[in-house]
Amino acid sequence: MHSQNQLVSQLYVAMDTLDKVFAYAVQRFPHRDCLGTRELLSEEDEVQHNGKIFKKVILGEYNWLSFEETFQLAQTFGSGLAALGQRPHHNIAIICETRAEWIITAQACFMYNFPLVTVYATLGGPAIAHGLNETRVTHIITSKDLFQSRLMVPRLQHIIVVDSKPSSWSGLPHGIQVHNMASVQELGAMKSKVAAHLNPLSSDIAVIMYTSGSTDIPKGVKISHSNLVAAVSGMAERIPGLDENDTYIGYLPLAHVLELSAELVCVSHGCRIGYSSPQTLSDQSTKIKKGSKGDTSVLKPTLMAAVPEIMDRIYKTVMRRVEEMSRVQRTLFVLAYNYKMEQISKGYSTPLCDRLVFRKVRSLLGGNTRVLLSGGAPLSPATQRFMNICFCCPVGQGYGLTETCGAATISEVYDYSTGHVGAPLVCSEIMLKDWEEGGYYSTDKPHPRGEILIGGPNVTLGYCDNEMTNKEDFFVDKKGQRWFCTGDIGEFQPDGCLKIIDRKKDLVKLQAGEYVSLGKVEAVLKNCSLIDNICAYAKSDQSYVIGFVVPNQKQLLSLAEQRCVRGSWEEICNHPDMEREVIRIITEAAVTAKLERFEIPKKICLSSEPWTPETGLVTDAFKLKRKELKTHYQADIERMYGGK
Repeated sequence: MHSQNQLVSQLYVAMDTLDKVFAYAVQRFPHRDCLGTRELLSEEDEVQHNGKIFKKVILGEYNWLSFEETFQLAQTFGSGLAALGQRPHHNIAIICETRAEWIITAQACFMYNFPLVTVYATLGGPAIAHGLNETRVTHIITSKDLFQSRLMVPRLQHIIVVDSKPSSWSGLPHGIQVHNMASVQELGAMKSKVAAHLNPLSSDIAVIMYTSGSTDIPKGVKISHSNLVAAVSGMAERIPGLDENDTYIGYLPLAHVLELSAELVCVSHGCRIGYSSPQTLSDQSTKIKKGSKGDTSVLKPTLMAAVPEIMDRIYKTVMRRVEEMSRVQRTLFVLAYNYKMEQISKGYSTPLCDRLVFRKVRSLLGGNTRVLLSGGAPLSPATQRFMNICFCCPVGQGYGLTETCGAATISEVYDYSTGHVGAPLVCSEIMLKDWEEGGYYSTDKPHPRGEILIGGPNVTLGYCDNEMTNKEDFFVDKKGQRWFCTGDIGEFQPDGCLKIIDRKKDLVKLQAGEYVSLGKVEAVLKNCSLIDNICAYAKSDQSYVIGFVVPNQKQLLSLAEQRCVRGSWEEICNHPDMEREVIRIITEAAVTAKLERFEIPKKICLSSEPWTPETGLVTDAFKLKRKELKTHYQADIERMYGGK
């Protein structure tokens, strides 16, 4: 490996800041497509059987900005922001969905040395206000759909809207000016010379990224230019053949480090990025009008990132379709699946199987995908194996945190084994620290185990205004290298790959002294086709685990029919017979997966409402917000623990 003597910190020689990396890409690929947006042809309301109204869209082709055009738009936008009083080293915030304007804004801020504060739009008023107040922003970039009075903070002077400026702004405090992005770009271009700007140093802050708040109040992570450049270098090394012929589909939140890093990798290599959203991704997506095409069908991406929640959904959707096939079709599918699994384990390809059996499944993502990258949470081995086989492309599983720019490990593209997150990237090194309370030691045989510590140039500068946590979570070693203590428990495999086996904060000690890893219980039970999502919960003064479950609607309705349970969806979910049946089924699944007796939930609550980022019960990356879930289900917790 070319990083054995020294960790890699740069993609190209002397390109140590993000503005230099982008300028270099523009110089190499000036006229190639850079950012693409689908044209909105029409929008209509569709009334469902239950009376609910869903908004459906018909979208046209992708319209593209070249690298040169993107650079010019970023340059004039930065100049315009400077004309509106935005100064270098003074924070500026973006609260916006994933779209071309987000990256244009980011490149403008990198160029003009405006640290960019990123906040999840779904965090909720108090958390957003906390981030904006803590970073003392005076300028906010947002979209009219997301603009709300909750964005109001004391120092705010300018709101820049990325789409057309709304005609009325009720309740806007006096003194706040509203502009649209185009007018700010015009202002920047009008200057006889685009505003001179202070080029950033590699040590300057590029982004202050607020975490998703899955365990606590969101923390602002200070990320320098050199941190992100190192992370991009490490990630790019794991994607073979990455070049200007690749097309990436961007739909995950850009306020999440996985998506931002992935898009910066693409821009630095001349790949084009076509924008999408989870509601318009495929032909079957919720906002796509029946009979019209989703974004993957039109864009036909070669590269795609996904969080396990989305991959699990695809897996369950396809497997349900397999169950509905005729007996002959289902037998053929299973034979082809098992044959291909055997062949790829030996290192062989199966072109005939791919063409005859898996072509239809592969077309769900456009048919051209050559690499899928999963991150944000552990991906189940069953889902990873399924994606490898049915989508006829490798699935790389990665591991990283906001505090390490999303970069730590990514599995090798042609490693088809499952259950691990790969070896350290060329920008990172990993150390395991003993955790006595959990019984994990770096001296454990046959595999060393312990808390994962990540070191390298991608380890960030720490948290905003949080010195105590910085001292607990970050440290600098004798060589001057920064390290981050993740709180995750890892195990090294003989081939140097890392396996995530536990999390310190997910560990609960039951009344009798047994330790239960809630994350482990959830990962096992989410493989059950009856479960769309699950949150395990336990109290230290109790002897058993309980769970909140979002059931799969089709599966539960079928089960209700078998048990002669009738009523509305909510009544079926609240029916004691259905709770007992689901407990029986998940207990069988848990026993098969070899969970310990004390790890298996004894009581559950079935949720009739799915958990989405909009409900505030999961993050934008679909991680569970345990604190919010506990509050939401407090009455059910008391019921399941007998009112104690």
